[in-house]
Amino acid sequence: MTSDGLGLRHRFVAATQPGLPALLLLHGTGGNENDLVPLGEHLLPGAPMLSPRGQVLENGMPRFFRRLAEGVFDIDDLVRRTHELADFVDAARRTYDMGPAAPVAVGFSNGANIAAAVLLLRPGTLRGAFLLRPMVPVIPEPLPDLAGVAVQINAGTADPIVAPAQSEALGDLLERAGARVGLDWINGGHALTPSDIEIGRRWLRSLFSFRESP
Repeated sequence: MTSDGLGLRHRFVAATQPGLPALLLLHGTGGNENDLVPLGEHLLPGAPMLSPRGQVLENGMPRFFRRLAEGVFDIDDLVRRTHELADFVDAARRTYDMGPAAPVAVGFSNGANIAAAVLLLRPGTLRGAFLLRPMVPVIPEPLPDLAGVAVQINAGTADPIVAPAQSEALGDLLERAGARVGLDWINGGHALTPSDIEIGRRWLRSLFSFRESP
């Protein structure tokens, strides 16, 4: 199902297996609401999935917030778009059957950055996040209380866009806010690899009590 009736153009995929956590899929620059659906299906087959499209265009490519240069974010726009996304998730949970608990974000690159921003600026919107190639989006003062929130960060050892120090700094920031954070290093660059899928599947299985369909 694709619709913009909740404020953001998006795709919702209903659950085919009960009891699985909902996934909020957040694409990278140039992606759309369909990009990460196959990844979500690999990570957690049968889970409900909500996948919005970023509203900002950069040279015709959708993003979730503006940037001024590579790695330099428009913080005012980031904050505004973060709250818009959190409001969208709240409305979608009232509209779709996404289960009783908050969703788990799966974000890549720009999508991972806004997922981290939602954790930091709108605690309670997400129950966890799988962040692929993220950077530190914003440092709120004071830090939120993220006790009980689980985060898995996958960083590339040869990522030309995200320096290793950025991934480590984000992990430290989320830990200081109380989240349970795992950081894995992928032997690769900014693109996703099969290792990312395996780590994500293992992380989700360890985090939630469920049985996948055969």
